[in-house]
Amino acid sequence: MKIQERAGAGNNRSAAPVQPGVGERLPAPPRERKPALAALAVLLILLGALGATVLVLRAGDRIEVVKVTKPIQAGESAKENVNITGVMVAEDDSINYVPWEQRGALTKLKAKSTIPGGVVAVGEMFGAKSGLPAGKASVGLSLKEGQYPSDIKSGDTVAVFPVLSGTSTGKGSSSGSSGSSGSASGTPLVADAKVNNVAARSDATVSTGNLNITLVVPQEEAAALASAASEGKAVVARISDDNN
Repeated sequence: MKIQERAGAGNNRSAAPVQPGVGERLPAPPRERKPALAALAVLLILLGALGATVLVLRAGDRIEVVKVTKPIQAGESAKENVNITGVMVAEDDSINYVPWEQRGALTKLKAKSTIPGGVVAVGEMFGAKSGLPAGKASVGLSLKEGQYPSDIKSGDTVAVFPVLSGTSTGKGSSSGSSGSSGSASGTPLVADAKVNNVAARSDATVSTGNLNITLVVPQEEAAALASAASEGKAVVARISDDNN
C-alpha cells in the first residue's frame, strides 16, 4: 500500500505545470512585418540620392560669360580689361548670355543704351548702331585745350556755353565747374547734355591737347551746338557727375 501511494503521489507531481526557472526569459511574440513602410523608406532614399546627383551635375554645368565692370554709355563699345571681364554662371538656355570667347565680336558692337556696371551682359544690350532716347540727338565736338574739363569722362552731365568773340580760352579745369577762363557767355547753348563718349587720351593730339567727345543733347539744341562746335566756339563745363 505504501509503495502504491508513493507511486501515485509521484504521478501527481509530474502532472503539475512546469514553472520557468529563475532568470529565464519568456519567448517574444513574432513582430508584425510592414512591407509597405519598408518600400516607402527605400523609395525616399533613392529619391534623395537622385536629387543630390542632379544638384551636383547642375553645379558643374557652368559657362564663362561677359560681365560689365564699368558703365558703358549708349554708343560705346565693350573693351576687354577696360569695362568687361569674364564670370562663371550656371548655363541657362532662356538667357542670351554673351560667351566670353565671343568678346572680340562684342567689341565691334555698340551699347543700345547705358549699361550699368556690375551686370552680366546679354545680347539684347548691344547692336550695330546705338539707340538714342526719343527727342535726343548725338553731336560730336572737337575741343581745344581749355575748352573742356581736364578730367571729363563718359557719363558726365555737362553744359555747353558759346565762346564770346575776341576772347581766348585758358587751361582745362580739373574741377569741372568751367572749361575756360572767362571766355564763355552766361547763357548756355545746351544746359543739360550727357557725355556719351570721350576719345582715348592717346587719340588726342599731344602737342595741342585737342579732344573729341560726343554729347547726347535735345534735338532742338543740336543745330546751334553743331554750328558753334564747327567754328571752335563751344566750351564744355561739367555740372554734375553721375558716378559720385
